[in-house]
Amino acid sequence: MNVKIRDARDDDSDGLIRLIGDCFSEYPGCVLDVEGEAPELISPATWHKEAGGRLWVAEGDGTIVGCVAILPEAERSAELKKLYVSSELRRLGLGARLCGLVEAEARRRGATTVMLWSDTRFEDAHRLYEGRGYERGPDTRELHDASKSVEYYFRRSL
Repeated sequence: MNVKIRDARDDDSDGLIRLIGDCFSEYPGCVLDVEGEAPELISPATWHKEAGGRLWVAEGDGTIVGCVAILPEAERSAELKKLYVSSELRRLGLGARLCGLVEAEARRRGATTVMLWSDTRFEDAHRLYEGRGYERGPDTRELHDASKSVEYYFRRSL
């Protein structure tokens, strides 16, 4: 499959919701509540732009098969958000390409670090982050959401 990465548009909403919902469905108890917990997916490009960030989608054969976003964090730091890759394309380098976009954009913005939070259940993602030089910190956080999410903190110096 030929995969093209591009900036997200607001009309990507349905495809993003489908992708992220499919990813969540791989984990027992993990649910996507768009209106209650992820309203940014309704107008994804506008929301990320207004938040000072950027969202990319990976598209293959007219279907969104991956995504990633960057948001500003503390001074000289950026946050990697919404890294999702469809199950059939994992471990083929797409996740690394998407992470690379965030890291390059963070550097362009003058950031010296990229941080992220990742659900404790997303072990494949943790291997990807650690393989790219992200270090898992001692902190976790509970989101008190419908999925009962607990997340690990990761950080990488650029």
